[in-house]
Amino acid sequence: MISWVIIELPPGDFIDVYILELVGASGKAGSSQSMGLMNTEEMERVLRDQYGLNKPIYVRYAKWVWRMFHGDLGNSLEFVKPVTEVVGERLLLTVILATTTAVLAWGLAIPIGIYTAVRQNSPEDYVFTFIGFLGLAVPDFLLALWLLWVSFAYFGQSIGGLLDPEYLNAPWSWARVQNLISHLWIAAFVVGTAGTAALIRVMRANLLDELNRPYVITARAKGLPEWKVILKYPVRLALNPLVSTLGYLLPFLISGSIIVSVVLNLPTEGPLLLRALLVEDMFISASIVLVLGAMTVIGTFLSDVLLSLIDPRIRLR
Repeated sequence: MISWVIIELPPGDFIDVYILELVGASGKAGSSQSMGLMNTEEMERVLRDQYGLNKPIYVRYAKWVWRMFHGDLGNSLEFVKPVTEVVGERLLLTVILATTTAVLAWGLAIPIGIYTAVRQNSPEDYVFTFIGFLGLAVPDFLLALWLLWVSFAYFGQSIGGLLDPEYLNAPWSWARVQNLISHLWIAAFVVGTAGTAALIRVMRANLLDELNRPYVITARAKGLPEWKVILKYPVRLALNPLVSTLGYLLPFLISGSIIVSVVLNLPTEGPLLLRALLVEDMFISASIVLVLGAMTVIGTFLSDVLLSLIDPRIRLR
């Protein structure tokens, strides 16, 4: 409800944007053949009545919620088709990219974080720390621009998008999946760079704190193998902050990486949300915000379940 009100706060609506694009700066409705004798005011009235924008905001919201509970998110004002069709495949590609990014980030951050904590103040620790600071300091979109330039300048290829042009509107097939995989790793690398660097720092700091606990000293005194001393309990407990952020991963990849998605021309929900907000297509905007909320709730639930599994101190009884 709050998001719907915020989306409606800017002056004007989709019809105003549409009329400006259609009529142009001159304020005239083009040729008589395309626009007939209908003037601008009459056109606005008819279009607002057609799209239901002549009703108060609370009426529009109530109708949208009622249709939502019946599996209908409304029709996109810009694309003139059901919202589910517009959002559907982009949502699938967003989830695939999010999953790939999470696997890549965790797959790199956890072993590197463990290694740098165990080898504290070693040359390897300093090297990974320096790389981690670079990953945090360099904006993702700047890295994306640099990779685009390198691919064009030295290899004559484009790394933008998740699919080649011939596969954009093609049905799913093994060839399309292979094409998606060939593009996916670059996008996941760029999107997950800052997150991986941050996770390495968090994992290292928490593991260093756990390695100084009395139970670790006692385990070493009993003669347990070093790998068992580290992996059995300290690593599990150091994973808590990483697991707790799982609930915000999917929403971040939609709302937090919009610039990267625009630069790399990724067909994900982020650029679609930006476009919908610019043209004030409230049905697309509200539906994507609804997806963000659902992803946050689902992700938080999964992170709570995982926390209860890896940490005996908070396990549900």
